[in-house]
Amino acid sequence: MSKPWKGMKEFVGLEEVTKLDFLVMLFAEILGTFLLVLIGTASCISWTTTMPPSVLHIAFTFGLAVASLAQVLGPISGCHVNPAVSFGLLISGNCSLLKTISYIVCQCCGAIAGSAVLNLIIPKTHASGLGLTALHTEVTAGQGVGMEIIITFLLVLVVHAVTDPKRTDVRGWAPLAIGLTISVAHMAAVPVTGSSMNPARSLGPAVVDDEYKNLWIYWVGPLIGGSVAGGVYRLGLRANKEDDEGSYDF
Repeated sequence: MSKPWKGMKEFVGLEEVTKLDFLVMLFAEILGTFLLVLIGTASCISWTTTMPPSVLHIAFTFGLAVASLAQVLGPISGCHVNPAVSFGLLISGNCSLLKTISYIVCQCCGAIAGSAVLNLIIPKTHASGLGLTALHTEVTAGQGVGMEIIITFLLVLVVHAVTDPKRTDVRGWAPLAIGLTISVAHMAAVPVTGSSMNPARSLGPAVVDDEYKNLWIYWVGPLIGGSVAGGVYRLGLRANKEDDEGSYDF
């Protein structure tokens, strides 16, 4: 394994986060997560008891939302909009420590704001839950963590692969590939855990609805999955080039 950072200075990233442009990047993460949670969780609202939203409906809403946001915000902040993605990039050496912490704070704030706005614009008779992620009644906490690890591992692995600057075969495909990955993971995991793979996505509705049951699952699972994906890609799946890796921002 090559050195993920050139030195402690680059790992901490103090110089990077003190630049004025970094404020724009933080705003992009707040805005991106705000829109993702607002639009994504809106697809989980049941308007009629006889026809709740289908898994396919929810899956494509989240997937297409991320793909759309990546087109706009990718060149600005990388459009992580997910603490697990930022943490995975930290582990692989492609995101500094201070940048990761700052991104995660902004993502959580954006997610809470997104759920708060959804709560304001959805009639109270339909706003219950606000798209909370929850385990199936027959799924244990351990099984839920396992599922979240797997789907987040897949997501973060794909993020690394399609945004690797050394891979010319995937240029321009990152937003679509990541969006489709999120969709397919939702198709598999919505019935099991609600398919979070994003701690901020689960945090927003939980805070606004004041419901924290099993919230830890949606932090532990995705962060483990993201960190393992970052380590695996760094160790053996990255493009085999001698020069140092560049940023994995879109």
